[in-house]
Amino acid sequence: MKQISIDAPARFAFGANWTRFLSVLDDDRIAEAEKSLQNMLGVTDLKSKTFLDIGSGSGLFSLAARRLGANVHSFDYDPQSVACTAELKRRYFDGDATWRVEQGSALDSEYMRKLGQFDVVYSWGVLHHTGAMWVGIENALQRVAGGGRMFIAIYNDQGLKSHGWWVVKYLYNKLPRPLNTLYAYFLGLAAQALNILKYTLKLQPMTAIRPLLDYKQKRGMSVMHDLIDWMGGFPFEFARYEILTAYLHARGFKLIKGNQATSLGCHEMVFARITNDDK
Repeated sequence: MKQISIDAPARFAFGANWTRFLSVLDDDRIAEAEKSLQNMLGVTDLKSKTFLDIGSGSGLFSLAARRLGANVHSFDYDPQSVACTAELKRRYFDGDATWRVEQGSALDSEYMRKLGQFDVVYSWGVLHHTGAMWVGIENALQRVAGGGRMFIAIYNDQGLKSHGWWVVKYLYNKLPRPLNTLYAYFLGLAAQALNILKYTLKLQPMTAIRPLLDYKQKRGMSVMHDLIDWMGGFPFEFARYEILTAYLHARGFKLIKGNQATSLGCHEMVFARITNDDK
């Protein structure tokens, strides 16, 4: 299968956003990223493990995996994202032969096949932005070694709401700069204000406010950079938790840990490739 290409004007510039994120990256954020991997994978370290980061973005989780001891291969479709990941490698593991960074596409089956297989295949919030999510998932699954883990995050299917967000994201990518940035901040902040108002009326305002105050502890990310990523992230696809679970189970994977999104957001899911010993 040849690489599936997506119309460039309809694609969000993820790499430009991650370039700005590097300016706020610090040791605390890196530590939170490490904890996220440890928690979801159920490990204390990744020594002697191979780790494939599909759509490495800022490079934060490639860095976290390398600091946990993994042999890391990072790639991204966006050249600026590749540059971000390479910059983090230069800062923290300059010249390290056990961390490789390059440009590639999860939709390019031949490229993916040549990578070989890995103990951990990681793709958080990436495959639903390829324009051919199920092809990307299929290609990713084939890179998981026997007994290995597949850690993905995919947007929740909210029905009509998700189709509405598709329109929001499409419009962002059609607007000129800086109008699209103002559009994203206005809608994003309005959505947060409505959420705070909803919980205030329930006499529980901190339910909505606390996650914003503690945002650094959410995988080490940044609220303002995630806002632009969320509003602009296009192409945009989504799936129900049970559909993802059934799809991967039919391909020889079992769910070992998951955080199901109940409304807006991503399902976080870790699957293990079933071996003969598991049957």
